[in-house]
Amino acid sequence: MSTRLVGIDEAAALLSAGGLVAIPTETVYGLAARADDAAAVASIFEAKGRPPAHPLIVHLASSADLDAWAREVPPSARRLADVLWPGPLTLVVKRTSRARDEVTGGRDTVALRVPRHPMALELIRRVGVGLAAPSANVFGRVSPTSAAHVLAEPFARDVAVLDGGQCEVGLESTIVDVTETVPALLRPGGVPRETIEEVLGAPIADGRSGEARAPGMLASHYAPRARVIAVKDAVEARERVRGLTGSIVVVGSEGIEGARFVRAEADEAARARGLYATLRALDAEGVDVIVVELPSERGLGLAIADRVVRAARG
Repeated sequence: MSTRLVGIDEAAALLSAGGLVAIPTETVYGLAARADDAAAVASIFEAKGRPPAHPLIVHLASSADLDAWAREVPPSARRLADVLWPGPLTLVVKRTSRARDEVTGGRDTVALRVPRHPMALELIRRVGVGLAAPSANVFGRVSPTSAAHVLAEPFARDVAVLDGGQCEVGLESTIVDVTETVPALLRPGGVPRETIEEVLGAPIADGRSGEARAPGMLASHYAPRARVIAVKDAVEARERVRGLTGSIVVVGSEGIEGARFVRAEADEAARARGLYATLRALDAEGVDVIVVELPSERGLGLAIADRVVRAARG
């Protein structure tokens, strides 16, 4: 199977005809198909090797499309959409009949967002229907933040790739379930929890445990081929490195004897933007072990820590 670069005109034509196109968004590149085409959606799962019951996110052109996909739009959902769309926020809502079982994993809910990347928005408008799109990588592996990352993926189907440059955020969207009285955080991401609570004027619940009812909730995910070890600080990193063999890299705040050192960005946004690229680059070098110092779980640090911990479980 092959991947190849295409322009936006060909990308729109391929999507309209039921094909697969890896599209740029502000979060990561997504493997997109029209959400109203069961065969096209099924090809996403085949290309990625993704479990068929794991739901997908539907990408919309604007918040005006929310009512076509959600049969119930609570005030919390309306407020979040009005303030934070377009952007890296996904809302889980009760679905209408427009949301197919192939997209929702047979659930009564659908995950929706409006991306902030101009190419993604243009494609959705040209196709005229929402695009179902998980990250454009083989299931369970590190998400791509550039077209070059997508081109290197060993998909099980032919995939066209639209190059929209480096992703601005670099981590997947935040997912919030708004179907209950108190909205719940299902996956931390590009919009910090604190921002969501500020918009709503109230705390949200933590829904990250339990059933994987939204994308990115599986215990093991976002994993490179190298073994990843998550540590809380440089002291723990030093202890863990002592018992390791092979080529070892520490991504953190200070160098450690016996390992190569990659300094973690102090700025949260910069660290989030570069996390996946760093993991992919080290994998390409054939590194055996990557020891990653976890950030504080404030702001974007919560999403960064979530991805590192899930990668470590891989």
